[in-house]
Amino acid sequence: MKKILFISGSLRKNSLNSALARKAMAKLDGQAECLWLDYADLPMLDQDIEFPAPEAVTRVRDAVACADALWIASPEYNHSYSAALKNLIDWLSRPLVPGDYSTAVGRGHLVALSSAAGSSGGSYGLGKLADLLHMLSCRIVPTRTMVALGERFGAGQLVLTEEEEASLDDECQKLIIALQQN
Repeated sequence: MKKILFISGSLRKNSLNSALARKAMAKLDGQAECLWLDYADLPMLDQDIEFPAPEAVTRVRDAVACADALWIASPEYNHSYSAALKNLIDWLSRPLVPGDYSTAVGRGHLVALSSAAGSSGGSYGLGKLADLLHMLSCRIVPTRTMVALGERFGAGQLVLTEEEEASLDDECQKLIIALQQN
C-alpha cells in the first residue's frame, strides 16, 4: 500500500490546516497508508549543526524518504506560507552527504496542497509554496483545496461547505490516481 505523509504548515494546537489535513487523511484511509508528520521539535536550519544532523532532522528526513506522496495543508501568513513550513522544507532540501544535493530527501515528491485561510483561501501562499516545491522537482497534484474561511475564521473549528467538501474529495482522488501512475 502506498504511503502518504500529511504535513500541517501550522504548529498551532487547534490549527484549521491540521484539521483540513486530517479530513483528507480520513478520506484516504484504506486507499493508502496515511501517516502524520510531527515536526514541532525541528531546530531552525543552521549549517553549523548540519553534519551530523540533529535527531529531529534525521527523524523527519526518514519519514519523508519513506513516503510515496506528501499532503501539505498550509496556512497563509502575509500572502506566503509559514516560517515553520519553510524551515521544514529547508531541512529537506539539504544534502545528506556534504555537497551532494542529489541525496536531499525533499526532492521529486508527489505533493498535494491545500489551505484553510482568510478570504483568499490560501491562494497566494499555495502559489508561492508550489513555486518552492517545483524548484525541488516536486510534482504537484493539479487540484488544490482552498477553503476561504472569511467569517468562519474565528469559529475555532473547520466546517466545510458542500463545494469545499467536493474539492477535497476531488483532490484525494487525483492524488490516488497520480500514486497509481507512479
